[in-house]
Amino acid sequence: MSEPGCYVYLLRCGDGTLYCGCANDVDARLAEHRAGRGARYTRGRGPLEVVYREMCSDRCAALRREAAIKRTRRSDKLRLIDGCVGDGR
Repeated sequence: MSEPGCYVYLLRCGDGTLYCGCANDVDARLAEHRAGRGARYTRGRGPLEVVYREMCSDRCAALRREAAIKRTRRSDKLRLIDGCVGDGR
């Protein structure tokens, strides 16, 4: 059974690139990325900042949304980011 309330998030890396992932707790996952225990892509690309997060109904929905976001162009990702306020909440 899927866990309720999973998030899709975008990180802005120190080199200006964007990373998309999903997690139940985005802040805890960000701490893992910053500690070098996150995705290989984010290692050595700090500082890392959460610039977008989107709540999904469950993990399956979050994984589908993550895949959809990853298929979009960078310009579309930037529009998502522009539509949110503050730290991506």
